[in-house]
Amino acid sequence: MRKLKFKKYLVPISLILFAAFFRLIPHPPNFTPLTAIALFGGSVFNRKLIAFLVPFLAMFLSDIIIGFHPTIWAVYLSFGLIVIVGIFLKSRFSFKNLMLATFVSSFLFYLITNFAVWLTSGMYSHNIEGLLQCYILGLPFYRTTTIEFFAYSLIGDLTFTLSIFGAYKLAEKILALE
Repeated sequence: MRKLKFKKYLVPISLILFAAFFRLIPHPPNFTPLTAIALFGGSVFNRKLIAFLVPFLAMFLSDIIIGFHPTIWAVYLSFGLIVIVGIFLKSRFSFKNLMLATFVSSFLFYLITNFAVWLTSGMYSHNIEGLLQCYILGLPFYRTTTIEFFAYSLIGDLTFTLSIFGAYKLAEKILALE
């Protein structure tokens, strides 16, 4: 029984740490495993404390290396809400719901982190026009077109989410984790 529990926790923790490592290597803007880590943590761990603790710890450890910034609180807030989305996903898991949860999570992250920039940066007027300008210019970092939002953020979220959940489902079958 103890060996089964060890395998049941070791595999998801290893997958989360491996995904967090991808934040440390060069990558296109916003093509990161953050959404996947949070959704996966919320969805796979039965104990809510662990569902939050493991992904947050993995993110914190990588942030120690990457560095912190003034709106990091918004990143962690959105990360926590995405863990909650993952918790709701657990009891309703299907491919369709996983895709929906990924889209919702990407949108939550975008809304919360850009709101933080609007609120704290001083770059935008603190009215509805300033907020809308911040959201428009934040389609990530708006260097060329809004295609970047989909090409990097959303496709990155989908890629990492499918990878981490797929790897876990494969490990469940191979290692008989259930």
